[in-house]
Amino acid sequence: MKTIQFVIFLLVISLSGIAQEAKNTIPSVTIRTLDGKQINTSELNNDGKPFIISFWATYCKPCVREFTSLMDVYDDWQEETGVKIFAISVDDARTSNNVPAFVSGKGWEFDFYLDTNGDFKRAMNVNLIPHTFIVNGKGEVVWQHTSFAEGGELEMLEVIKGLIEE
Repeated sequence: MKTIQFVIFLLVISLSGIAQEAKNTIPSVTIRTLDGKQINTSELNNDGKPFIISFWATYCKPCVREFTSLMDVYDDWQEETGVKIFAISVDDARTSNNVPAFVSGKGWEFDFYLDTNGDFKRAMNVNLIPHTFIVNGKGEVVWQHTSFAEGGELEMLEVIKGLIEE
């Protein structure tokens, strides 16, 4: 009897691992570039290198502080690790038209997209912003965090370096 229970236990663990693995990939949702072109989120990649997906909004002060901190280190990170940042604005239809000018005014050089209807946000189970994900070169989410704290970018860099070394 214990053998059967053990086999069932292993089966459940195995199946939950498969389900967890499926959850950790980028869902397929349509978003827009700042100039209005549609792209599918499953196409987000960095040629086999890690990348960051960060959900934000123009009205979110912690988001602006996080992006400002990331921009200070972004060139060095790209040189050292090849990482790329995809910034997904969750501004709604009323405020999304302000995003291009806002981004330009800040001098941010990430790849920006609009998720005006919140489809990608829902698919990634984002409830609070900023919400940042690190994705490995295989397109699997390996790390995430919400909110912003000074120095948080150092933890992100360590995760990214760890992925490069794998």
